[in-house]
Amino acid sequence: MKKILIADGLDKEALALLAAVPEFEVVVKTGLDENGLVQIIPGFHAVVVRSASKITKPIIDAATNLEMIVRAGIGLDNVDSAAAKAKGIGVANTPAATTISVAELAFGMMLSAVRQLGRANVTMKKHQWEKKTLHGTEVFGKTLGLIGAGRIGLALAERAIAAGMKVLAYDVVPIQTTLDVRQVSLDELLAQADIFSLHVPKTQGPILGPAEFAKMKTGVIIVNAARGGVVDEKALLEALNSGRVRAAAIDVFAKEPPEDWSLIDHPNVLASPHIGAQAEEGQKRAGLEVVRILKQKLI
Repeated sequence: MKKILIADGLDKEALALLAAVPEFEVVVKTGLDENGLVQIIPGFHAVVVRSASKITKPIIDAATNLEMIVRAGIGLDNVDSAAAKAKGIGVANTPAATTISVAELAFGMMLSAVRQLGRANVTMKKHQWEKKTLHGTEVFGKTLGLIGAGRIGLALAERAIAAGMKVLAYDVVPIQTTLDVRQVSLDELLAQADIFSLHVPKTQGPILGPAEFAKMKTGVIIVNAARGGVVDEKALLEALNSGRVRAAAIDVFAKEPPEDWSLIDHPNVLASPHIGAQAEEGQKRAGLEVVRILKQKLI
């Protein structure tokens, strides 16, 4: 019998499928911090997380029977993969499951930012009729600059092209696509794009900082539904205040939840609490992929 710990919320259908496997004993215990996980992890053969739980080296060191760590989501920045590998523990994620969910959120945030829908909604709820001040633009004919052109970036490109946009992309590897996406250097992208959308894993430092904002046109739009920290939040706030950046739409933050709300409080910032993958369909695909991985690896 393999004992599986579900440390973060998982799709109900996926949980039912796991519970129906005779070889599995499934335990759902969410909301545990590092100390709580250190205490409970001995005896479990697998642990499933999403974004909330962090599987750190102390947790991995405390594990006595752990064979698999599975993240129901994109990326593994909340798992110490090196520590797991050193102990012979398998690590897996579900990189394709929420591609559409995140791409649709980024596209929606982009449309909302260019038309100031966030600001419009806030002022309307205050019973303020700001029609004369809420000027926007179309995305049609504009240039979208992708920073990162993997699954999600290209899914956004497909939607942008359908909306009549031109798409440029910067990536550290050759881009594989049949879409009309032109790969350029970062400097070319910074100089030419009207709207920027980031689709990269967590990096050591920001990709967009003061030097990069200085190379952009005046009045650009920034969308970040990738990872917190890939955009220098202080530099972005300064760029918003100077007008270099006209508006920003942000789903991810360097610290979650934020401790400093000054960027979020800016009137030209549309913000959401890291909900890119929170579509029902994406979570169902992620959950079913977790079931497939665990059955393949543990039985």
